[in-house]
Amino acid sequence: QVQLVESGGGWVQPGGSLRLSCATSERILSAYVMAWYRQAPGKEREFVASISKSGSMIYKDSVKGRFAVSGRFANSEDNSQNTVWLQMDSLKPEDTALYYCNMRFTGRAESWGQGTQVTVSS
Repeated sequence: QVQLVESGGGWVQPGGSLRLSCATSERILSAYVMAWYRQAPGKEREFVASISKSGSMIYKDSVKGRFAVSGRFANSEDNSQNTVWLQMDSLKPEDTALYYCNMRFTGRAESWGQGTQVTVSS
């Protein structure tokens, strides 16, 4: 399984911003979708946002207009890793959760990050 390394979580007041990032530990050329999920205490893990290699982006309704997903897919022309970011603005207490990145690859099992905590409170 490809290892994903996340960073960027933390504590922020309502209305604040955070930026999460997630990168593969090795250069894999077969990624086709990179996504973010989150899990709040006592709740199921839920989809937040995704970006495909073609550039299509999908968002959970409650984060539309506040979150922005972006990504860089590894290619044969440079040494970049697969990296996905989640810019989160206008954060609300209900955004508090453990955020996981997810990447799907052709010919390999999907991978999950270790999770990074986002806490929104005053």
